[in-house]
Amino acid sequence: MDLTEITKQFEQTASKIPSLGKTIKFKLTEGTVFIDSSGDTTVVTNEDKEADCTITTSLATINALRKGEMNPMMAMMSGKIKISGDMGLAMKLSSLIS
Repeated sequence: MDLTEITKQFEQTASKIPSLGKTIKFKLTEGTVFIDSSGDTTVVTNEDKEADCTITTSLATINALRKGEMNPMMAMMSGKIKISGDMGLAMKLSSLIS
């Protein structure tokens, strides 16, 4: 899966979950996916803006998480995922990635 495909997948998934009232940025080695879930509708772009929660990782790690090949907690502990900002918001993201 490349950056365009993951952006599209996040768009589709985000449209099905209720607004989180916050913004999230996935800072990937391949680019950025910004999810603005602060309003009535969630908007997903590739803009690099400030966010309430920033998750730094790679597409390979996201793909492994999606396929169940990697445990999110182990990915964090091994440094494959770094989270800054609102940790509570990060914990709600499993529904967005799957």
